[in-house]
Amino acid sequence: MSPAVWYFARSAGIVAYLLLSSSALLGVLMAGRTSFAWPKFAVEEVHRFLAILTGVFIVLHGGSLLLDRVVPISLSQELVPFESPYRPLAVGLGVCAMELIAAVGITNALRSRLPYATWRKLHYLTLPAWLLASLHGVLAGTDAADPWFAAIVAGTFAAVVIAAFARFSASSVRA
Repeated sequence: MSPAVWYFARSAGIVAYLLLSSSALLGVLMAGRTSFAWPKFAVEEVHRFLAILTGVFIVLHGGSLLLDRVVPISLSQELVPFESPYRPLAVGLGVCAMELIAAVGITNALRSRLPYATWRKLHYLTLPAWLLASLHGVLAGTDAADPWFAAIVAGTFAAVVIAAFARFSASSVRA
């Protein structure tokens, strides 16, 4: 693999993680009925756009890794969790995250055909997907030991976890 493709794969993965974290954070804040300066429809559109862009960068990340010849990975290893010979646990967590995100995307496409309560419960799969993606980046990422990457993960982790705890705390849970 050329260095340019390798840098692209890494960059696409980091951008996908930042987009996923932003979308998850915004989703948790919206579910917690946070007040925003923008109208509700605008915030929802930003959330939807971040989610779609996340999917695009996940595809770019996985697609560019298919070009790697140093650590070859096949399409089946990108689709079947824990089948990659390279860091099987770490890559498998990423595959599981990607599949959960795809499942949420499919349920969003079918939202009008699903009961709201079902859609909402399935939509919460975004949080475990985000957690798996976080672990994937820390365990599989070649930048995991770099301070700038640790700062990105720590910042996004803190933001999403604090928002989720606030959202799901006993006093804020709504029937």
